Amino acid sequence: MSFDQEMGDPFQMFARVPGEEITARAGEPLPEGVPVATEDAVIAALKTVHDPEIPVNIYDLGLIYEVEIHSVGSVRVDMSLTAPACPVAGEIPVWVANAVAAVEGIGEVEVNLIWDPPWTPDRMSDDAKLALDFE
Repeated sequence: MSFDQEMGDPFQMFARVPGEEITARAGEPLPEGVPVATEDAVIAALKTVHDPEIPVNIYDLGLIYEVEIHSVGSVRVDMSLTAPACPVAGEIPVWVANAVAAVEGIGEVEVNLIWDPPWTPDRMSDDAKLALDFE
């Protein structure tokens, strides 16, 4: 089943209710025998994704709750956003899925946007707190 078949019209997801869970998928099964990427490589890809309104990547913001890399190269990411009404809530999981799927040694990617537990600034890295003037 393709991304479009699973998710429907990708542009409809932007009209979702704030706070609703969203799942984005990208990638294809990893061919047998291809070495699976490391967690560090996946984290590096996650650090390339930014909320356009915040000058810190989503990983350092603490928006990534879990990264699970399976032995066949598939990846599941659970993430949140700083606020359910984020204007790009429907887009960011797609950006994350595409960034992770582009990593060599990664196959299918599933990104789940979740709201429990709610995000708080305590989840930010020290670098993010410094960049955003949080103490």
